[in-house]
Amino acid sequence: MESYEQQIKDLREGRIEKIEVSHDNFFLWRDVWIKQEDKKFFRGIAGLKGNVTYVYDTSVI
Repeated sequence: MESYEQQIKDLREGRIEKIEVSHDNFFLWRDVWIKQEDKKFFRGIAGLKGNVTYVYDTSVI
């Protein structure tokens, strides 16, 4: 599995469409996400059993 740093970069640059984060890995994801200057553009879509799908959406603001 790629690191969340690399996945965030790929999502931001459009190489991937989404990042799937499991309930168990949420705090690993959060530790990386919180350091991003553009963190407001990462939109989380709640799934079942605590899983979250993140997309990069600059139209949120």
